[in-house]
Amino acid sequence: MSHWRKQQHQDPYFRQAKEEGYRARSAYKLLQIQEKFHVIRKGDVVVDLGAAPGSWSQALTAMVGPRGRIIALDLQAIEPIPGVVCLQGDMTDPEAQAEVIAAAGGRANVVLSDAAPSTTGVKLHDHVLSIELARTAFGVARRLLDPGASMVLKVFEGEDLPDLIREVKLAFHPVKVHTPPATRNESWESFIVARGFKGGR
Repeated sequence: MSHWRKQQHQDPYFRQAKEEGYRARSAYKLLQIQEKFHVIRKGDVVVDLGAAPGSWSQALTAMVGPRGRIIALDLQAIEPIPGVVCLQGDMTDPEAQAEVIAAAGGRANVVLSDAAPSTTGVKLHDHVLSIELARTAFGVARRLLDPGASMVLKVFEGEDLPDLIREVKLAFHPVKVHTPPATRNESWESFIVARGFKGGR
């Protein structure tokens, strides 16, 4: 067994995901964000960007309940999930964004982005790509969210993060940067958790 596989099998969240039927351990990051910040409510319309393989959308189905709606988008095809509209496309592509907005009916209560770039191993380069993806998701959120709505963005830590946080704070209040306990120790990702969208496009 490779070192990586051995680490996977020793990871309690990896094992828990297998036991509870989640497609990836990342589901627990969203569950922990929800437990702390309560960003999602029953009946919400939620957009899940960078959604493959679908573990966040799986967790969302219980959070929004049967009256809610979930629209999931990723570059990779997402295996169907009951109660989720699964779209394939590039979140930076205006056509894919338009498809998401149409599927959401032009409005949403929450926009989530767990999107991450294909990493190169060059930390600064990967950070810049991560911030670009987060800014894209932020732009989609501004087009979709109702006043008072929420947004969660995954980011890689680095020198451009403070500027992005300042921009988000102009549009939301309160805004927190949070690292869920399920985040791997060696990871340098965090999540911007923004609530209370002030409105305006």
